[in-house]
Amino acid sequence: MSDAKYAVAGLGNALMDALIVIDNDEFLATEKLNKGIMHPVDHARWMEVYKQIDERNVVLQTGGSCANTIAGMGLMGAKVSYCGHLGSDDFGNTYAQQFIEACGEHALVIGDGHTGKCLSLVSQDAERTMLTDLGTSVQLPNIDGFKNVIANSKVFYSTGYLLLGDPMRSRLIEAAEHAKLHGVTIALDVADPFVVKAVTDDMKDFIATYCDVVFLNEEEAKAITGSEDATDAIEALKGMCSTIVVKLGSKGAVVYSNGETAKTGVHPIKPIDTTGAGDSFAAGFLYGYTHGHSLEQSVKLATRIAAETIVQLGAVVRTPNRLADLVKEVL
Repeated sequence: MSDAKYAVAGLGNALMDALIVIDNDEFLATEKLNKGIMHPVDHARWMEVYKQIDERNVVLQTGGSCANTIAGMGLMGAKVSYCGHLGSDDFGNTYAQQFIEACGEHALVIGDGHTGKCLSLVSQDAERTMLTDLGTSVQLPNIDGFKNVIANSKVFYSTGYLLLGDPMRSRLIEAAEHAKLHGVTIALDVADPFVVKAVTDDMKDFIATYCDVVFLNEEEAKAITGSEDATDAIEALKGMCSTIVVKLGSKGAVVYSNGETAKTGVHPIKPIDTTGAGDSFAAGFLYGYTHGHSLEQSVKLATRIAAETIVQLGAVVRTPNRLADLVKEVL
């Protein structure tokens, strides 16, 4: 892989995560929230619920799937940058500052409106109930200032969420075209089964046209290919993309890359908050992948970083030096 300035350039929906552990689920019932479900809401409803909780115990962290991956890599010690759209409000200011703390820089665009945000109510059994106001996160006007970062990166990375509609779909394709033009490896996490089912044809076209690396689980693989058998689905995907990284939950993960296969089990832990486990998995793999390590080492680091994430509150491990120490320990 070339000696680019950046390991990874990420493009995504910038959402401020507001996380709080709730003592019991009575609050969910009072607010008519279905446990374990993501509830799309507008700014007014989001603030209505937010004001009902004790803000002193809320943890604010940069969020959005791609952002979690990029912040995690930054905290591992990788040279990375992230582009997304924020509002010019307190959440936006906090978000930008936290990205500087994690990565040393960012390529975030500040505009009008409310910063996108996700209120994550974590039950005692680690189940998450979320309220999401996308706000300005899906209104990125252009990526002009980010193109130089993409061209000087080893990998351009994003997620399937951006394929759900314009203008983010157009921004993603523009970024992928730019990456392809400059010989930059393109990686995509398909994001979620509901995303795959919502934009199946667009997802297949994007993977076949642009992707070198794809992250997904067995259910998502079946949804993309239309196969009822996971093995057949993976075989079909191998013909579309050179490197397929399959997350297998409690069974670990497996990577198929140009005829080579690498597997790993899971690191045994007791989960506290499962927020961002897949995002951290991608961060670990991409760190190894962009720093010259083997597929086996990269997927092992991926599962280790994911495990470390779910034994704490939040999608990114921000304990000083913890992720950098894990990199040294595993690699």
